[in-house]
Amino acid sequence: MDIQNNGFLSIEQLTDRYLSQSISKPANSKNAELSFREVLQQKTAEEMGNLKFSKHAAGRLADRNISLTQEQLERLNDGAKKAGQKGIKDSLVIVDKLAFIVNVPNNTVVTAMDSTETDDNIFTNINGAVIM
Repeated sequence: MDIQNNGFLSIEQLTDRYLSQSISKPANSKNAELSFREVLQQKTAEEMGNLKFSKHAAGRLADRNISLTQEQLERLNDGAKKAGQKGIKDSLVIVDKLAFIVNVPNNTVVTAMDSTETDDNIFTNINGAVIM
């Protein structure tokens, strides 16, 4: 039904053109075969790979002369990821002789210490621990 002759389409023409077409999946799209759950897990895994250090934690690392190797940082990331998979919100992650308190939902290291500063071996405000 062409009511107008000014180059614009009528509502009926737009409806026929765009809404009547069947929606097809892209043939080469990798995500086309993934379920919502798989996409969510992939996105969560990507985000969990990058721990942030709070200003407090960065200060503690500097004050205590603690430097992390790439391997230790990877193990810390793995520990935080495992804590998240178990539903832990605030986790103690121990890597070698270093202890980190990680806020898992925010993906943030809250504080850090080495074995010389854990004389009492008391950690508060955590609901789980991961030893790597």
